[in-house]
Amino acid sequence: MGMRSLACLLMTCSLCLAVPASAEGTALSMREVAPGIFVHQGLHQETSSGNHGDIANIGFIVGEHCVAVVDTGGSAEVGSRLRQAIRQRTRLPVCHVINTHAHPDHEFGNAAFATDKPAFVGHQRLGAALQARWPHYRKALARELGEQQAARTAMILPGQSVTGEMTIDLGGRELLLRAWPTAHTDADLTVLDRKTGTLWLGDLLFEERVPSLDGSLKGWLAVMRDLRQMPVRIAIPGHGPVTDDWPAALDPQERYLQALQNDTRAAIKASKTLADTVAQAEHAPASGWLLFDAYHRRNVTTAYTELEWEN
Repeated sequence: MGMRSLACLLMTCSLCLAVPASAEGTALSMREVAPGIFVHQGLHQETSSGNHGDIANIGFIVGEHCVAVVDTGGSAEVGSRLRQAIRQRTRLPVCHVINTHAHPDHEFGNAAFATDKPAFVGHQRLGAALQARWPHYRKALARELGEQQAARTAMILPGQSVTGEMTIDLGGRELLLRAWPTAHTDADLTVLDRKTGTLWLGDLLFEERVPSLDGSLKGWLAVMRDLRQMPVRIAIPGHGPVTDDWPAALDPQERYLQALQNDTRAAIKASKTLADTVAQAEHAPASGWLLFDAYHRRNVTTAYTELEWEN
């Protein structure tokens, strides 16, 4: 057994003690958006004690033999409530827990599934991203949800890593997992259910809530061009409502990111400093995006840092 596998095993074993087998609270509300595909839509809020980290779209896919979970929410409690929702609909085992990227609101519920002993799956760079950010994420969780909730959450590294593409068979249902170049983050993964043409995009797509840039602005725009070519009937964004308006669902986000790129390049060309560019961003119109004030200036900072080194 390699050191990476041993670390995953030890972390998973510790989580078996951290999270009780009986789920906490009530089961999450789920919507069956296609046969066997269930989605819970998270709130358009920042993580807080009031929402317990229930701010991202999460859910599961039921095959003939087993169930695959796609993202698990922002806390062990949310993950437990998702597990309850699964058990209300099927007794099939959970064989895979797939994380679309490393952000806490999508993977901090993993602990609730440790006793199921699934394969935890993610982008080839997911493990490194989690390890690098875990100390910061853990402190933020304790600050936002309290130490008791934070103590129930631990890092689970992926036991299966996706490089390029990988197919998972749930029995009569194949899922195509695709690892993308750096875009929203450096570890973005999509899940395509071939049976129904349903695509789980993680945070490669934001609906209603302003996109959050934590990777590469140019990379994200390039990835969206490739996403448009995929045969999709139903798109599940990381935040916001499920849609069948594909690929038009990408248009508002593309316009936002393209404007962010154009405005940042113009500021750099005008020899404006990062501080001046961010200050100017405070007066930008929200254009209908929720949580705009919380994220737009951060996006400008990330964009400036990337684009200032262009030739």
